[in-house]
Amino acid sequence: MKFGFVLPKGDARTAAEFAYQVELAGWDGFFVWEPVWGVDAWVSLAAAAMRTERIRLGTMITPVSRMRPWKLASETATLDNLSNGRVILSVGLGAPDTGFAAFGEVTDRKTRAELLDEGLEIVTGLWGGQPFRYSGEHYQVQETDFQLPPPPVQQPRIPIWVVGAWPRLKSMQRALRYDGLLPAIMGADGKVRMSPATSAEIRTIKAFIEANRSETSPYDIVVEGETPGKDRSQAAEITQPYAEAGATWWIEAMWTASSLESVLERIKQGPPVEST
Repeated sequence: MKFGFVLPKGDARTAAEFAYQVELAGWDGFFVWEPVWGVDAWVSLAAAAMRTERIRLGTMITPVSRMRPWKLASETATLDNLSNGRVILSVGLGAPDTGFAAFGEVTDRKTRAELLDEGLEIVTGLWGGQPFRYSGEHYQVQETDFQLPPPPVQQPRIPIWVVGAWPRLKSMQRALRYDGLLPAIMGADGKVRMSPATSAEIRTIKAFIEANRSETSPYDIVVEGETPGKDRSQAAEITQPYAEAGATWWIEAMWTASSLESVLERIKQGPPVEST
């Protein structure tokens, strides 16, 4: 299992410094969230790329429905070249209550899902180079030869992690088309459960993936949570069952952190594994 850290708040300068500390402390990845209006995720990750050499860099998450896919393809490919192939793109429908309506963004779930599907097809198509054309319900793209950018370093593409609503088949099928799953567990009321997936649920999801994914390329199962940095043994006790169930990444998420000082302290304590 690999271990990432998501920055709950802070500007691009903070992202650069904290990413440096993440790498120094032995984590495997650094992630930022992508707001409707706020500190720009891709500027922050570019700053982080300039201070690091090894760790993966990505969003947690990018709501593709409110992005222009060609702009997202440009940002991710540019960062992948800048970082020498370290980008991960995490995508989903996003949370409409984070300002979608205030800025006139689409809030209808079905339409957002359509925009996500078409957007990903365009992003991956543009990464593949020209000639590329696309004709969808929401987007039309013609091939171009104007100032073509270099392709991403990572081939056949930058890894894409997709939020999948378990056990909704259509949502899971979307996630299986790409490179990783961020599981969102649906409750009996049909709404996303606030608590994260259990290790038993991850085991069941892993079996579903193995039975239904046709590609043989590596596939990530990503779990998000919080562990006590001061007690490495207790932290490892939390993450180990997920690793045994098939999760490949643990993302440390301090969304309710009271201060950046407490976030930096947790980063420096290192990933939730037994100390050697």
